[in-house]
Amino acid sequence: MHKTEGYWNVEPRIKRLSFPRRGKFQVDLQDGRSIVMPVSAFPSMKKVPVKERPRWYLMGGGVTWDSCPEVIHIEQILGNYINYAHESED
Repeated sequence: MHKTEGYWNVEPRIKRLSFPRRGKFQVDLQDGRSIVMPVSAFPSMKKVPVKERPRWYLMGGGVTWDSCPEVIHIEQILGNYINYAHESED
C-alpha cells in the first residue's frame, strides 16, 4: 500500500498558541507542524493587550481572547486552500 507523503488528508487543528518574539506568534498544530507569522497580519490580534495574549482559548476551529470580538480561524492562518492548491479536484 502506498503511503501518502505530507499532510494531504490531515485536518489541521490548533494545539497551542505562543508569542516567541516581539511582533510574531506561533501556532502549533496537533499534527506536529508549527507556523510562525507576524501579528501585524491579524489586526484583531494586534488589538489584544500584550499581557492578555497568553490567555487565548479555542473557539470552534480557531482562537480568541476575552477582549477580542473576533475568532482567528485555522483557515486564516494556513491560507485559502483553493488559492494554493496545485492540483484540480476534478
